[in-house]
Amino acid sequence: MDLLHQMRVLVTVMDQGGFAAAARELRLSPAAVTRSIAALEAQLGASLLQRNTRMVRATEAGLRYYEDCKRILAEVQEAQETAAGQQAEPQGRLVLTAPVLFGAMYAMPLIGAFLRAYPKTEVQALMVDRVVNLVDEGVDLAFRIGRLPDSGLHAQVVGQVRLVACAAPAYLAERGEPQHPRELQDHDCIATAGLTPTSEWRFQDEGRALSVRLRPRLWCTTNDSAIAAASQGLGVARALSYQVAEPLREGRLRVLLGGFEPEVLPVHIVYPQGRHAPSRVRRFIEMAAATLRADPSLR
Repeated sequence: MDLLHQMRVLVTVMDQGGFAAAARELRLSPAAVTRSIAALEAQLGASLLQRNTRMVRATEAGLRYYEDCKRILAEVQEAQETAAGQQAEPQGRLVLTAPVLFGAMYAMPLIGAFLRAYPKTEVQALMVDRVVNLVDEGVDLAFRIGRLPDSGLHAQVVGQVRLVACAAPAYLAERGEPQHPRELQDHDCIATAGLTPTSEWRFQDEGRALSVRLRPRLWCTTNDSAIAAASQGLGVARALSYQVAEPLREGRLRVLLGGFEPEVLPVHIVYPQGRHAPSRVRRFIEMAAATLRADPSLR
């Protein structure tokens, strides 16, 4: 049991990025955390962590041992839950990440339902428009949109979205509706740094890739600000279909050039631990997958 405790301390130090943060997370003194790591290194005869006044970094041996520790601790947790029965209540912290708008629209309602269903759990939500390294940053699962690179991660497809061009009816009444992507060069276009970091918009024309270089009249740093600008009649914007589902239903925006849209993008739940994930992770994935697959905006 002492070895398992030392493994938990090491994993927490790595996940939290330091000894003091790990001590707070484990409700131990910093000295106790330091002693535990020192005892583990002495037992192994290897240095696991490099530390200075600003940061803690794993050695090569430490990184391999950290990954093994996470797997072993997950298996121990799974064994305990199996012995306690399938109805054992999930507990502990769940760490997840999602793109900002997807997180606000889909992940947060799921988190609320999960917390209400399992009172012994807590959730840390990282809503960021970047690809989070799940292992390095200690994240249990991620919502990701688009094709996934080859990796050792597990993934479930829970929906799909389209990349659509849209504009307000008032703008189209004044400027006319483009019938081909090249006609966008004669329109006021709204670019989003996160979604389309260049001024080149890509479409498909009879199965072939088509790129149109534009001179956007307005650049926005976030998708929601670009959607708001388009809804005000300032021009043509591009967004993922789920992001504009509400203004489309309400008639504030209209989809343009539907016959030229690129291939659909899958929505995934990605997680590193597979069947060895703690029950809180498995239960959240089950809840999220069922909910998202039933959502008409993700079909």
